[in-house]
Amino acid sequence: MSKKVWQRDEIESPCINICVVHPESRLCTGCLRSIDEIGRWSTMTSDERRAIMEELPERASAHTKRRGGRAAKLARRRD
Repeated sequence: MSKKVWQRDEIESPCINICVVHPESRLCTGCLRSIDEIGRWSTMTSDERRAIMEELPERASAHTKRRGGRAAKLARRRD
C-alpha cells in the first residue's frame, strides 16, 4: 500500500542564506528581494511570487557596483 506524500504546489523561496540588505538598493544581496517581499513571502499568492521571481534577474544590476571596500576606507582616512 503506497501512501501519497502531501506536496505543496508553491513557488519556492529564492533565499540562498546570504541575508544582508544593501544600504542603497535596500534589497537582500543574496536573494535580491526587498525586506517587504521577504516578510510577506509566506502569505503571497503563487502569482505574486512568480511575478517577483521574474523580476529578480533585472535586480542583479543594482549590486554590480562595489561600494569601495578596503581601498575606499583607506582613501577616506587620508582625506
